[in-house]
Amino acid sequence: MPRADRARAGAYGAAVCAAAYGSMKLAQALGAGALADKDPLPPHLREMLLDRHPLFVASHWLLAGAAAAGVLVALAAVRPWGARLPRRPLRVIAWTLGVFMIVRAVGTPETGLIGDSLLLAGARDAPAGHAGLAFMLARWDLLLWSPFFLVWGVCWTVTGWRLGRRDPAMESR
Repeated sequence: MPRADRARAGAYGAAVCAAAYGSMKLAQALGAGALADKDPLPPHLREMLLDRHPLFVASHWLLAGAAAAGVLVALAAVRPWGARLPRRPLRVIAWTLGVFMIVRAVGTPETGLIGDSLLLAGARDAPAGHAGLAFMLARWDLLLWSPFFLVWGVCWTVTGWRLGRRDPAMESR
């Protein structure tokens, strides 16, 4: 695949990931349990999430709106109508989101791929009284959430890279 096509695929991939994530958050905001019980949160926050605490309902609406904006930003990098938008802010948004999501996916010794792997390998202790829940959430995070955020983050960084390249089709920006 030519380099330009990979860059376009990155923008479309970021848009698809944003749409999928936004759809899940919208469903949760409307009352669906769409993977809410698999969210890797500390036990007290997990209970608030599952009890539909107003803070979490509001956050779902906010995240659904942010994901919709993300779809538009990603598509602006590759669609003709995006040529009317300033290139630099789009590039900053894409790179920021990409780095944030990759860092979230890779994690620390307590979170993400690193933390989940350490917990499941027995190199890190599970929280007292919540070991079963911690192992279940670590598996879900290791197999679903962290890879999803890693792919999404790579798509955003490829989009940011594309926005930083000189592209005759994008010169009017």
